[in-house]
Amino acid sequence: FSYYRAMIIYGKQLFLHIIKNYKKSVKTVYLAKECDKALFSQIVGVGAPIKRVDNQKAQALAHGGNHQGFLAEVEEFEFKKQNFIAILYGLSDVGNIGAIVRTAYALGCGGVVIVAKNLAMEGVLRASSGAAYETDIALVEDGLSLLNELKQVGFKIYATASGGKNAHEVKFDRKVALVMGSEGEGLHKKVLAKSDEIVGIKMKNDWDSLNVSAAFAILCDRIINE
Repeated sequence: FSYYRAMIIYGKQLFLHIIKNYKKSVKTVYLAKECDKALFSQIVGVGAPIKRVDNQKAQALAHGGNHQGFLAEVEEFEFKKQNFIAILYGLSDVGNIGAIVRTAYALGCGGVVIVAKNLAMEGVLRASSGAAYETDIALVEDGLSLLNELKQVGFKIYATASGGKNAHEVKFDRKVALVMGSEGEGLHKKVLAKSDEIVGIKMKNDWDSLNVSAAFAILCDRIINE
C-alpha cells in the first residue's frame, strides 16, 4: 500500500488536536498570529521548528482555507493491514469521505483506502474532525491492483451496488474489503467483476439511493455486528 506525502494541516482546533496527541508527527509549525504564553509553551514542547509567517504565506500554505493563524506540516500516514477495511473508489467529495472516516473510526472499521489520483487530504482531515488521525488510512491510484493484492492476502471483496444482495442476508467473511463507489457513477464494471459478492441495502417507499456516507454507516454496522 502507498502512503500520504507530508502535508499541511491548518485551523486551530485540528492544530491543537495534533500537537496534543501526535507530537512526533509534526515536522514544522507555522504561526501567522500571536498566541498566549501558555499555548506557545505547548507548541514549543512539540519539539518541531517554529516558523513565523505572514497571512499571505499562511493563505498559500492552506490553499485559501481558514487557517486561523495555526498551521503545521505533518508526516505521512501509513496504512496497516486489518480484517475489515473500506475502499472508497472514485469518491471525490471530501465531506463525504470525511464523514465515512469518522464513521469508520466510531464503529470500528480497521482502515480506509481511498482510490484517487488527486485528493485534498487536508480537506478530508478537517471534514473528519481529526478522525483521519485515529484511523489507518491510505491513498492509492491503481484500485484494480489493490483488489488483486487484497485477494492474495485473504480478503473477500464486497462491492456495493443497487440491486445487490440485501446486506442483511449476506454472511460476511472473516476478512472483509467493502468497496464503496461514488453516488453519481457507482462502481466501474471492472471493479464489480473483481468482486466476490455484490451487496446492497434494501429500501422502502420506492426510494432508490442513499448518500454514500449514510450507506457506509449502515453496512459498516452490519459487518461489525454480524
